[in-house]
Amino acid sequence: MPTPRLLAGFLFVATLCASLHAQDTNTLSIKLLDGRTGLPVKASNFLVRVDHNDTVHNEWVRINDDGSVIVTLPAGVRDFSVKATYAMGMETYINCDAAKENDKERDIWYPISAILKSGVVAPNECSKTSFTAKPGEFIFFVRKRDWRDRPDD
Repeated sequence: MPTPRLLAGFLFVATLCASLHAQDTNTLSIKLLDGRTGLPVKASNFLVRVDHNDTVHNEWVRINDDGSVIVTLPAGVRDFSVKATYAMGMETYINCDAAKENDKERDIWYPISAILKSGVVAPNECSKTSFTAKPGEFIFFVRKRDWRDRPDD
């Protein structure tokens, strides 16, 4: 039969391991807004990429019933890129931080450290808006695709 001292030691080690595991992630809040109106947009899904890799990690994204979005990234991730989908995930929105560029599909990378420290608001090339992010919050703007966004045949 284990002694109370042994049980207390085991409990201490288990608590320490749990707290260390909790520090192995970074949690971000994402606000998705319409680039023209600034109103919240509810996406079908979010395509998250990290550290300039092509792999999409939508399993790190939790979309709550109220439309709020939480992304849990592994510790050590330096930057991330995100796109949102609509129409049951078949179409991606155009991110307004690249809306006026020739390559509207390119990924734009944002530093996790800046988001965690002070929050980041992505540039909005779809209209003039004024928003402020809180620490741990990433705000970005989108618009739906239109005829100009279709590839040339």
